[in-house]
Amino acid sequence: MKTLTVSALLCAMTALTTAAALSEAKEEHGALAPMQEGGHKIVERQTSCPGGWNKIIDRCFLYVPRSMSWASAEKNCQSLGANLASVHKAEEYHGIKKMIADRTHGHPQAWLGGSDSEEEGVWFWSDGTPFSFSYWCRGEPNNRLKQHCLQMNHGDDKCWDDDKCHHGLPSVCAKSPA
Repeated sequence: MKTLTVSALLCAMTALTTAAALSEAKEEHGALAPMQEGGHKIVERQTSCPGGWNKIIDRCFLYVPRSMSWASAEKNCQSLGANLASVHKAEEYHGIKKMIADRTHGHPQAWLGGSDSEEEGVWFWSDGTPFSFSYWCRGEPNNRLKQHCLQMNHGDDKCWDDDKCHHGLPSVCAKSPA
């Protein structure tokens, strides 16, 4: 009889613990996607961006309005588990521009993660991804007076320009969703 009572209590505790954990996860992350595997339900968390970050395509982006040098902006992004944003498609760039415009009601220039400071004319992203897409303004990058860092929203076309890395600009960080 004691064994039956203990077994019943263990089953009840397990059921309550599981229900509480599912309820807590649902509150934290919104809808959960149930899946079937071998007759058992599996709950899979949806990937999402942290509060204040914007999901654009498959990554999370954050506009940082505080003016900083390119290196300080990269260090700030790293402290958030991110890097200055790399851009791989026109759709991403337009999403980033919209995100900034929604926050600022304009199109201020901002740092992205591109740099050619190691070798003139060889551009790389600070997150290590390939530099295969660009949206340079006409005549850019021109390295005028040793410009080695990539800023966005330059000129009337809101395109890319190389600028001196020590200039203070807002920035855009990017990271993968949690």
